[in-house]
Amino acid sequence: MNRSIPRPEYPRPQFVRDGWMNLNGEWQFEMDQGDSGRKRGLVEKGALEGRIVVPFCPESKLSGVGYTDFIRAVWYRRTFTLPEQAKDKHVLLHFGAVDYLCEVWVNGKSVGTHKGGYTSFSFDITNALCQGENVLTVCAQDDTRSGHQPSGKQSYKYESFGCFYTRTTGIWQTVWLEWVDPVYMKEIYITPHAKQGTVSVRVVTGGACMLRAAASFDGKPMGEGCALSDGGAAEVTIALEEKHFWNVGEPKLYDLTLELVCGEKVTDRVESYFGLRSVWFDGLRFMINDRPVFQRLVLDQGFYPDGIYTAPTDEALRGDIQLSMAMGFNGARLHEKVFEARFLYHADHLGYLCWGEMANWGLDHSEDAALADFLNDWIPAVKRDYSAPSIVGWCPFNETWDYQGRAQRDDVLRMTYRITKAIDPTRPCIDTSGNYHVETDVYDVHDYLQDVDGFRERYGAGAPLMYERFKDRQNYIEGLPAFVSEYGGIWWSDTDESGWGYGERVKSREEFIERYKGLTQALLMNPEHFGFCYTQLTDVEQEQNGLYTYDRKPKFPPEVIHAINSQKAASEE
Repeated sequence: MNRSIPRPEYPRPQFVRDGWMNLNGEWQFEMDQGDSGRKRGLVEKGALEGRIVVPFCPESKLSGVGYTDFIRAVWYRRTFTLPEQAKDKHVLLHFGAVDYLCEVWVNGKSVGTHKGGYTSFSFDITNALCQGENVLTVCAQDDTRSGHQPSGKQSYKYESFGCFYTRTTGIWQTVWLEWVDPVYMKEIYITPHAKQGTVSVRVVTGGACMLRAAASFDGKPMGEGCALSDGGAAEVTIALEEKHFWNVGEPKLYDLTLELVCGEKVTDRVESYFGLRSVWFDGLRFMINDRPVFQRLVLDQGFYPDGIYTAPTDEALRGDIQLSMAMGFNGARLHEKVFEARFLYHADHLGYLCWGEMANWGLDHSEDAALADFLNDWIPAVKRDYSAPSIVGWCPFNETWDYQGRAQRDDVLRMTYRITKAIDPTRPCIDTSGNYHVETDVYDVHDYLQDVDGFRERYGAGAPLMYERFKDRQNYIEGLPAFVSEYGGIWWSDTDESGWGYGERVKSREEFIERYKGLTQALLMNPEHFGFCYTQLTDVEQEQNGLYTYDRKPKFPPEVIHAINSQKAASEE
């Protein structure tokens, strides 16, 4: 079996251990359209019928499968042999993401199940291991039409259409092993305090020990501290000797080393990093530390022509941010998808703002079970990305339209907002972006009006703070910060007229640029808005309203768009 490893980089860059093994590469694979694999003995079967390249989904070209019809269930199988340094350790099996309902066996023994298609999970597989070669088997069940699983922009029809694209089934992020001592760090939460010049680190340990933490900047020690665990968790606050602030385009980052000490023995060691910054609103203005920042955001859907949900390389993740910055954007709405942790790593290191969002489309918000179905993914997403300095806000829901004629449940939206704020009170949260606010820190609308004069009347200088497109669903809440979080979507392709965009297709690049300039300047001129978000960074399949093509070629000179976006906003005066 070919053991070449795609996506070989460590997948969790704010929680790095030395002892690990990447399990990406070629696996045995079999589709199970009858969802009968357990009855047919696929757990015990000596070999599956096909092959797949993990971590790419079977719908993608990079997987080697390329099957794009609905897939009810999939099976994976491979073997692994642990290295000598894993001997007498606890072995953890990690999955970056598996869509949707997953069960895992090691040597025929079930080691756990997981429900949710967008966030990371792990199992302690120590008791299922044997000496020498071990067999790993994975089954994933998927049904984007059930109404009980958030699926984002994955198409619920056979074909891609409108703003719904090729589906993703099964494993779509890195699979890896780690080996640890019995007492180890399970979760870390890093909270910077910019005004005080301190950082707090909370670690969930699952055992009695001492936490030691040491911060540095450019190799220079910046402070350290220690704390005893209390009830399976320990928290330490470090007073930093120097303040180096993280901000847009100024990605100053501290390194952080964490150790658990039981008696005289270091039982776990993790390398991390953090940015010293706070995000808050001064009235209607968005602030990072004590500096107002106008958010020039772009909608990023995180789809790739050959990998669908999965970037072909780590460089491609970084490249998308660089493409955005080349056109003058300073951040993105990570739209209808929980992006992988390495995207945020690059955003952290480039000084790029991100709004974390969940793939709520596909979920029937009117159902009693909607809250539990949603939180399976959303709570782990907020916890996983809590420490990333690039994340400046949360948006659990996007456009909660009625589901097959049934209205969304206000209590689901309200409870999700409150749970999000309970986990992370340090960032603003938009309850539902675009069309239905119940309880929120930010008021936003989506407006794809293509007429520049009409758009200026709605949102330009002298206009009311917020134009109401859905008066039967929402009205501006006095005092809330506000912005247009989706606009534009201008339709242009010089190679294909069969796709779609918003409004009538422009007839030339020059017409596109004039319309883009007019719409964007209208938002820049409004002194009461704290930002904008343009739809979108790239074309996605049939949706041809990107500033770049689906294969990341610029449709327009980046410097022209950059000049428009980088004009001074009225709120920056």
